[in-house]
Amino acid sequence: MEYGIDHALKNYAGGLGFLAGSHCKSAYDLKQPMVGIGILWKHGYYSQIRKSDQSMEVLFEEKRYAFLEETNLRFTINISKHEVWVTAYYLPPNVFNTIPIFFLSTDLKENDYLAQTISQKLYDSNPETSIAASILLGVGGAKLLELIGWEPECYHLNESHALPLAYYLFRRHHHQKSEISKRLVFTNHTPEEAGNRFYEVSLLKKMGFFLDLEQAEIDELSVIKDCRLDLSLTAFNLSAKSNAVSTLHRNTMVKKWTIDQKDTRLISITNAQHANFWKDDLLFEYMEKNDLNGMLQLKKKRKQRLLEYVADQSGKIFKENVCTIVFAKRFAGYKRPDIFFHEMDHFVRFISNKEMPVQLIWAGKPYPMDYNGIGMFDKIVNLCKAYPNCAILVGYEMAMARWLKSGADIWLNVPRLYHEACGTSGMTAAMNGAINVAIPDGWYAEFAEDEKNGFIIPTCDTHLSDDVQDDLDAASLYHVLEKKAVPMYYQLPMDWAAMMKKAMQDIIPAFDSARLAKAYYENLYSEP
Repeated sequence: MEYGIDHALKNYAGGLGFLAGSHCKSAYDLKQPMVGIGILWKHGYYSQIRKSDQSMEVLFEEKRYAFLEETNLRFTINISKHEVWVTAYYLPPNVFNTIPIFFLSTDLKENDYLAQTISQKLYDSNPETSIAASILLGVGGAKLLELIGWEPECYHLNESHALPLAYYLFRRHHHQKSEISKRLVFTNHTPEEAGNRFYEVSLLKKMGFFLDLEQAEIDELSVIKDCRLDLSLTAFNLSAKSNAVSTLHRNTMVKKWTIDQKDTRLISITNAQHANFWKDDLLFEYMEKNDLNGMLQLKKKRKQRLLEYVADQSGKIFKENVCTIVFAKRFAGYKRPDIFFHEMDHFVRFISNKEMPVQLIWAGKPYPMDYNGIGMFDKIVNLCKAYPNCAILVGYEMAMARWLKSGADIWLNVPRLYHEACGTSGMTAAMNGAINVAIPDGWYAEFAEDEKNGFIIPTCDTHLSDDVQDDLDAASLYHVLEKKAVPMYYQLPMDWAAMMKKAMQDIIPAFDSARLAKAYYENLYSEP
């Protein structure tokens, strides 16, 4: 559904898109014979702007991309018993050094307004529009490949959104279930309920999700619970192989899906990011020369650029010699961007420390209809007004991500344990010399060596209520920052630089997407 390829192509919501973009770039680097299929969202995800009181506003604005080529291809798919016209736009490999990617669109004059809206908004909150987008991606993607005369050996469902593809393959290959698993693989990216959709079967049938299959065939292929289709588990059951995106995530999904721990249909391929796109090349040159002082001085220069960004948005002048802590990712409850405020008195003491000062920066987008997430964002907006060393930024896109990671001294990742399938923002932060202070979930559990290449926040009993977990984890976060990370930054700068070096050495190649692309190709795509 989303590809985060470049700042110029705003066709992504966050980490899932960044990952898809990195995969496409590394597959291009490795000359793997692949093609990507997506949807060209007319309004992108959304533009995050401010209201007059500095709180967050959601703006849907039309996006146009001159570098995408019109194919002039036309074909139809059936949605709600109506023929919907589809076209495709082509992203040539040489534009951003990716595999070839086609973006589908229903924004055609041949369609009525309702049909045109299918490809307007990424993750539309209207369930019928969301289902229609799944049919567009799954069925439309397959029909496009037929139209251009390319028959894939393997179809990769990157999340379950495009599940109608499986029913299309079943119908095309003589209604043989085994023919689906010969061709289909699946990646699950989150244990969260919001990312593992259930839809009423009656609504799906009405919309044409199952094409024209008989009920007995739908029952044979699908996991249906209480008259609702489990999209993720259905995709898993129909695929020859599936993967989770970290070792811990696989363990979580084994329990969630009640499958055997030794089930070889579910493997683990830990996420990674495209190092050549994200890493600070000059910083790596200093690292390779073991010039620790040069690393520290360059980091301060990089921070200057970020602080100009902060000043422009907030009117606050941050200082390059002050420890800068960044929380930047999609705003969601389980990611806990407000964790500092669970101990408000402690927060005031921490942010007011004159001997070892800090400056805090938040950035990130909630889903446009996630009013709890937007409320959390606005709460931080109002708190930042009271403190000259706190700022929250709007417009968290790929360009801002670069500025934040190059300028951050400390990169925070504080999800409730086992809720972050992998996480990737900390990988690219490490590629820019930021030190991770994080809960050991997802990728970080595989990377972190406490006080050697980052700091691990001790975790609490996950059987406790969310509120109790949040309070305990907040206390642990303050302990790590006040007793370990911030003192090292100020008192032991060469040790800090040595930790930066170790993190940079450890992050590549283990978390470069070249490793990921090879693993997908060899372990997931080959002979599924």
